[in-house]
Amino acid sequence: MSLRQFLRPTAFSRPFTRTYASQTPGNPVLEIFNRKVKHLQKDRAAQNVEESRKTDYIKDEVAMRLCERLLDIKRDIPKVLDLGANSCNIARALTMPDIDPDMPNTPPLANRISQLTCVDTSHALLHRDADDPFNKEINLKREVVPDLETLPYEPNSFDAVLSSLSIHWINDLPSLLAQVNSILKPDCPFIAAMFGGDTLFELRTSLQLADLERRGGVSPHVSPLADVRDVGGLLNKAGFKMLTVDVEDIVVDYPDTFALMQDLQSMGENNAILHRELGPLSRDVLLANEAIYRQLHAEDGSRGIPATFRLIYMIGWKEGEGQAQPLARGSGEMNLKDLLGGGDFSGPKNQ
Repeated sequence: MSLRQFLRPTAFSRPFTRTYASQTPGNPVLEIFNRKVKHLQKDRAAQNVEESRKTDYIKDEVAMRLCERLLDIKRDIPKVLDLGANSCNIARALTMPDIDPDMPNTPPLANRISQLTCVDTSHALLHRDADDPFNKEINLKREVVPDLETLPYEPNSFDAVLSSLSIHWINDLPSLLAQVNSILKPDCPFIAAMFGGDTLFELRTSLQLADLERRGGVSPHVSPLADVRDVGGLLNKAGFKMLTVDVEDIVVDYPDTFALMQDLQSMGENNAILHRELGPLSRDVLLANEAIYRQLHAEDGSRGIPATFRLIYMIGWKEGEGQAQPLARGSGEMNLKDLLGGGDFSGPKNQ
């Protein structure tokens, strides 16, 4: 049964080689997330295989939606990198036929890919489904890397880089995007999805109020996320062209806040802020959070509670010869007035 039944949608080459910034050994200069903690969280989530698979509904759904964007690329993509592959959700989606409901009986996208390299920091999560049937339907290579902040690949190595729900845990996102641009071949795409700034805003606000009420102060329990307004600028600074950035909300209903937080833990998506408060939340705060969450966000007549996952999808192309270029400003041949049916752009005149 598809998750879609339960979700509520809201809506030329340069004469020189581009260099990119890379982290020096040790911790990054700007560190928001604890990479060791996040690695342990993903490992622990993957060790409970049955529960981990049950809570892959968001990652599977987003992987499907991301792969749908590959349908607009009308060419083969021999070498593809899945950056932060989790449990190889993208690989599974690529092997599924009829990925686009408007184009039935289409062959799987995996037929257009010669090799898919899946990389992640967690061996347990990356190899969790290594025995599943989809592994035989695509040439898949798994690679465990120390971290995703520094990519161990030569420039111009891949025909596409995909990433689904991983790069929101990156400390130095500008550096990573510049590295992705470097390892792509000219005129090849980077397609990614990440959780955006308003993800789980319901949980964030209710936990803050519960903390304030029961403890007299506020501690961050939900990790900070990038805002959609920043993503286009980051892609542009990294050297990408022909940018596309769009936002989509997925709202999932949970029976209560305890089920929501349990699922986040099983997904490996729990808080990993560097200076977060250690230890579990107190019982008083958890009970207050449940009541406040329901008071603020539960819909009338509903037994459950909504949780919003805001997805930021981005597409950027590495510059290459023969690539389509935007027209120069002022070169349009049609008057915007005529296109809009005439009229005056000025507002109503004061009487």
